[in-house]
Amino acid sequence: MKIITEESFLEQEIYELVHLFMQGTVIDEQKPYIYFSMHLNQQELFIDFKIEFEDDVVSSSKTVKIEEYKNELEQKRYVKQAVKRELYILLSKKFNKSLPWGCLTGIRPTKIGYELLESGVDKYFIKEALIDKFFVSPQKAKLVDKIIKNQTCIIKNDNLVDLYVNIPFCPSKCSYCSFISSEFKAVEKIIPDYLNALLKEIRATKQIIINKSYIVKTIYIGGGTPTVLSAEQLEMLLQELTFGVNEFTVECGRPDTITKEKLDVLKKYGVTRISINPQTFVDSTLKRIGRQHSSADVIEAYKLALDYDFSVNMDLIAGLPGETLRGFKKSIKTVLELFPDNITIHTLALKKGSQLVLDSAQNENEITQAMVEYGQTELFENGYKPYYMYKLKNQNAGLENVGFYRDKVCQFNIDSMEETASILACGANAISKRIYFYDNRIERQANVKFASDYISRIDEMIQRKKELFS
Repeated sequence: MKIITEESFLEQEIYELVHLFMQGTVIDEQKPYIYFSMHLNQQELFIDFKIEFEDDVVSSSKTVKIEEYKNELEQKRYVKQAVKRELYILLSKKFNKSLPWGCLTGIRPTKIGYELLESGVDKYFIKEALIDKFFVSPQKAKLVDKIIKNQTCIIKNDNLVDLYVNIPFCPSKCSYCSFISSEFKAVEKIIPDYLNALLKEIRATKQIIINKSYIVKTIYIGGGTPTVLSAEQLEMLLQELTFGVNEFTVECGRPDTITKEKLDVLKKYGVTRISINPQTFVDSTLKRIGRQHSSADVIEAYKLALDYDFSVNMDLIAGLPGETLRGFKKSIKTVLELFPDNITIHTLALKKGSQLVLDSAQNENEITQAMVEYGQTELFENGYKPYYMYKLKNQNAGLENVGFYRDKVCQFNIDSMEETASILACGANAISKRIYFYDNRIERQANVKFASDYISRIDEMIQRKKELFS
């Protein structure tokens, strides 16, 4: 695929939308050449597309009105939306199909819903606006509407922050995963040095919080698989996180890392929420994706955790390689029988760097879409409510990840996805985020990706964080 345009700020948006329509085909064989130009004159935008495929050429020229804008950033957003709408119409006719999320390609569809509210759209007409303006399917528009209505805990205040800690180690590497994480055995020798560097950054971060009079809302320890650490190492870490918060999450993830001794430590230091992530309850699929545990191990770990009164989240993934709709239905039935507080249904994303991409695995979009629809319907019917959502590039069928809750949401997930709180993040590949609500802007600072670099450059990471929150 080649995009020829002088409007470089739109290249990625154009690429993502064309890729969604062509997902499941061999794009190189089509060799699409996309020619795009535009001209903005006050509130009128002239859009011209010509797309050359191997055996066809399609084109479109149109002048559309742009809503009045307050500043250059808002103008840019309106232009992007108008261009993507026209491209969507052209591609929809070419391929004779529609996409579940219409012309939306961003990772936060709910953000569009909130923008509609801020622009004056009545809260009762969010669904209609998403359908009419962005060609979102009625089912997905309804999902956005439900999530926004369930996000009642959002508080925008510059003094409220979340604290995130990253443990980038796992027992093994899953075939679909492209996160910057290392297999435990390969890095076991440097873990003590990593923890020492991490504790140094946490202590410096605590001083920033004190100096700025921040109030910590939530603590979230993610990864990776934090419980790959020993009980003693976990205690060393947790005893530094002394903030009195109502929500303290630790991703346990793999059931083969969960022991009574580790759960005792989590309970001792005020952890309120954990995740135990089966991904699937089909043992053959677990083996295929590189997991070293069985579905029975997941159930045993869950039973063990029940004695501690944690809120528990469980993740399932739709579209795992070789998994059938029948197998996915089994996973949904099993997780509903366990009845955890939170369930997240992810759609497989074949990211660059994952083993599945390297093995040239094929997406099975229709099956994945059926899985997602079935899973969400079953959760709705069993009393679960959607409360946060995000999308990733290269997800099967352009679908989404949705978190559901019974009684209690995860505040950190909402803050992170909706960008409604600053996040002070510690650890390798952790990204701190400072939100200025008054100025309506966000600044980010990323730590280095790899644990070895993080250890050697820890003083630099601390200085960056101090500068971001100065």
